[in-house]
Amino acid sequence: MAIDRVDAYLDAHRGDFEEQLKALLRIPSISAQPDHDADTRRAAEFLLDDFRAMGIGSAGLIETKGHPLVYAESLNAPGRPTVLVYGHYDVQPPEPLEPWTSPPFEPTVVGGNIIARGSTDDKGQMFTHLKAAEGWLKAGGGLPVNVKYLIEGEEEVGGANLEAYVKANREKLACDYAVISDTSQFAPGIPAITYGLKGLAYFELIVKGAKTDLHSGMFGGTVANPLNALSSILASLKGADNRIAIDGFYDPVRPLEAWERAEFARLPFSEEEFREQTGAPSLEGEVGYTTLERRWARPTCDVNGIYGGYQGPGPKTVLPWTAGAKLSFRLVPDQDPKRVAAQFRAHVAKVTPPGVTVEVIEHHGAPAVLVGVDSPGVRAASRAIEAGFGTPPVFMREGGSIPVVGLLKDNLGVDTLLLGWGQNDDNLHGPNEKFSLADYHRGIKASAHLLAELAKEEVSKSGGA
Repeated sequence: MAIDRVDAYLDAHRGDFEEQLKALLRIPSISAQPDHDADTRRAAEFLLDDFRAMGIGSAGLIETKGHPLVYAESLNAPGRPTVLVYGHYDVQPPEPLEPWTSPPFEPTVVGGNIIARGSTDDKGQMFTHLKAAEGWLKAGGGLPVNVKYLIEGEEEVGGANLEAYVKANREKLACDYAVISDTSQFAPGIPAITYGLKGLAYFELIVKGAKTDLHSGMFGGTVANPLNALSSILASLKGADNRIAIDGFYDPVRPLEAWERAEFARLPFSEEEFREQTGAPSLEGEVGYTTLERRWARPTCDVNGIYGGYQGPGPKTVLPWTAGAKLSFRLVPDQDPKRVAAQFRAHVAKVTPPGVTVEVIEHHGAPAVLVGVDSPGVRAASRAIEAGFGTPPVFMREGGSIPVVGLLKDNLGVDTLLLGWGQNDDNLHGPNEKFSLADYHRGIKASAHLLAELAKEEVSKSGGA
C-alpha cells in the first residue's frame, strides 16, 4: 500500500528531518523586529526551497506590504477533497535572554526535546506537514488529495497582510478542509483534537488628571489621582464570585453541553498538579465551574499591565498626571468582540470617578471558534492521529485565540482541523521554548495519514480540484 511506503520513507529519513528543522530554527525570523527583516525573508525562502526540492506542483513567494507569504499547491487528485494547510514561519522575540539555557537560535537537544525559539510555535509543528507531503511525493506516488499550503510570516504581529490576501483570493484558496497545527496535546501521551478556541477583545485604558505630576503633600486630597481612579475602574470589572460585572456581558454566552462537561471531567487532570505547575498559592476563578471549564469554555477578564507614576528606586511623592492599563477579555462562542467593546466602554463611562478623563483604545479582537466534532474531517483526523501516536485523541478546547481560524471560516466557509503536536509546558513565547522530537516524528506520521484518511471522505464542496 502507498501509505506503507510513505511510513517507511518517513522512518528512513528521521535524521534528515531533524537536521532540516534545526536549519530552519537557526533563522531568527522575528517579524516584530525590523533588524531581522532579512532573516524573516530568509525563512520564507528556506520553505520555498524545501517545497521545490520535494517536487510539489508549484510554489512561490507572494509579496505583501510586509513579510512574504509562502504558497504551494498540488492539484493532481481530481475528484478528491482539497486541503488547505496553514502555518507561520515567524517567531516571537527571544528576550529576556538571561533565562535561556542555550542561545535561542542555536537548536539544542536536551532530554529528547529540541530547544530553540520557534520550535513548537510554529516552525516545528508547521514543518510536520511539509515532511508528510515529501513522504507522499517521494515514496507514495503523489499526494492522495489536493493540497494548498499557505504559510505566513506575520502571525506574531497580527497577520494583517494575510487577512487582506485571504479576502482577495477566496477562489484561489477554496478548499474542503483547513488544517492548522499550532496548538497542544492534552498531555504527554494524550494527543488531542482542539474543537474550540476562545476569542479576544483587547483594550488599553489611559486615565489623565492634572496637566503635570504634582506634589502629593501639597495637592493630595484636592485633585484626582489618575492611578487611584484607574485602580477603581479595574476593581469594578469583577465581583467577589469572579464573574465579570459588565451589564449584558454574559447574555450571549453559550452554556457548556452535558457531553462536554463529561468529556472534560474524564480527562486525567489534577487540580493540585496544575496549581503546583503554576506556582500559585491557590486556584481561583468563576464560581461554579471546574478549572478546565474555566480555562477552555468560560469568558475571562485579566489586566495584562499597568503603568503610571514614579517607578525608579527610592521614594518620590507625586500625584501622576496620567496612568494606564492594558487588559484582555477572552471570549467564548456567540460573544461578539465589537459588542463587548461597546459594553466595556459603557461600563468604564459609568464607573469613572470625577476629576479624570479616560480614553479607551481598542487593539485586537477576534471571535471564539467552535467546531462540530461529528464530521467527516474530524473522524479522518481521529484515525490519522491514532495511526501517528498509537492512541486515539481526546477532544478539548483551548483558552488561546487563533484569529486565522475565524478568517478562514468567514471567507472560505470551512471549519479548521486544529491538530496540535506540542505540549502545554513547551514555553511558547517564553525562554527555553522546546518541542519533543518524538512528537515531531509522530506529528509527521499523523499528517501523512491525515491526507490518506481525508482522501476516503466525500468532497463536500468544490475546492478548485
